[in-house]
Amino acid sequence: MDGNRRWAAARGLPGIAGHVQGVEAIRPVVKHAPDCGIEVLSLYVFSRENWTRTEAEVNGLFSLVDSAVRQHTDELIDEGVSVQVIGRLHEAPSDVQRSIREAEERTRDGARMRLNIAFNYSGRSEIIDAVRALVAAGVPAIEIDEPALAAQLYTAGQPDPDLIIRTGGEHRTSNFLLWQGAYAELVVSDRLWPDFTPADLDAALEEYAGRHRRFGG
Repeated sequence: MDGNRRWAAARGLPGIAGHVQGVEAIRPVVKHAPDCGIEVLSLYVFSRENWTRTEAEVNGLFSLVDSAVRQHTDELIDEGVSVQVIGRLHEAPSDVQRSIREAEERTRDGARMRLNIAFNYSGRSEIIDAVRALVAAGVPAIEIDEPALAAQLYTAGQPDPDLIIRTGGEHRTSNFLLWQGAYAELVVSDRLWPDFTPADLDAALEEYAGRHRRFGG
């Protein structure tokens, strides 16, 4: 979900204002997605690379995530949305960990849509963590294959993504779902994330529907 800081800069606002608006843009998209038949929606909220930003911005992002999770958990329950964090949550502040774990527990019965929150996430770190888990379990090298590694990913048991939407006009996946997204269709939107709407999601899905997926064939 790229473009928060550019959105703020274009309006002469501090960067955190773009993140605030970016959080506001999440709610209508999450509400609309199940109506489109989407069963799993993954949002890249905070990358491990984001730690390189200023302390004030990082703390502001953590505060926003904590507040948003607390504020909207009841609504997610009502919408039948279950929440799962993917990433190294244990590296986040303890209060943010508690909020997210509570949201996961309270929404666990939601059957309408799974919402993956990629928080303190890195696609490369995810693969490293999966390999470490296999090694720790004593799996012989000869037995390590694609299904074995996939079973150790943060998204184990979930389908691979069909579509990755990149906002802000960026033409790269930026370390997002590197393993799972190997054959995902990529749709690039010039819309900055704070301005992204359900109509933009519909447009991306329409473009996806016109693609012919060959899976390397």
